[in-house]
Amino acid sequence: MPGKKQIKALLLGDVYGNPGCRALFMGLPQLIKTYKTDIVVVNGENAADNGFGLAYSQMRRFFDSGVDVITSGNHIWQQEDLMSSLDKEPNLLRPANYPPSVAGHGYTIVNGIGVINLQGRYSMIPLDCPFRAANGIIEKIKSKTNAILVDFHAESNQEKEALGFWLDGKVSAVVGTHTHVQTADAKILPGKTAYITDLGMCGPIDSVIGSQPSTSIRKQLLQMPFKPVVKEGKAAIRGVCITINADNGNAEKIEVINQEFGF
Repeated sequence: MPGKKQIKALLLGDVYGNPGCRALFMGLPQLIKTYKTDIVVVNGENAADNGFGLAYSQMRRFFDSGVDVITSGNHIWQQEDLMSSLDKEPNLLRPANYPPSVAGHGYTIVNGIGVINLQGRYSMIPLDCPFRAANGIIEKIKSKTNAILVDFHAESNQEKEALGFWLDGKVSAVVGTHTHVQTADAKILPGKTAYITDLGMCGPIDSVIGSQPSTSIRKQLLQMPFKPVVKEGKAAIRGVCITINADNGNAEKIEVINQEFGF
């Protein structure tokens, strides 16, 4: 970004259901103003009314509300009206390590900042190696920018931490999504890559990863596949703001965001 010494990147975790959408639309304008952001990246794969997928109308409202890039994960395929947008919208991402013939984009460059979306393999469907996929994409992006953000949508903390160190010094940030619980390990790694194991969820506060606690308790007690029900009520926006050196792409600061809303 010519003339800028620093880049401010706002990265927010999985938006869950209507409560998460309301919190995002209510809180995002002030966050953009407070942090003077150059890019806003939000994981939208749980934003649908039932918590699974992203509807086309929600995608449009995300972009209209100031989101620059929507990342996703294993649930991005669950709203049919979004499918045609995966190829058409360059800033709507699906994990880059899906097979090459799968629709959509795994990375993009916005405002001179690269964003890569990857998915883990532990306790998830078997995909191409996210470590190798990351390396190949970074080589392509580096010719255009040193500022690169990675959303790693994964279940395993071990896999997330390993990718963080694998990419340390190669990218500006590696942030985890998918588990919906914000972790307390936001830091700058030795090679100047910002890292957090999970950004947390933009969604219901008094919930079990977004759903009604009673349903989740019954599932644990009876070991039956009860369908999750989105918990209505108070919600929070969770994520991080990362300050990046505009010249070399090094992370200089990572700030945790945890803002609650009552409605």
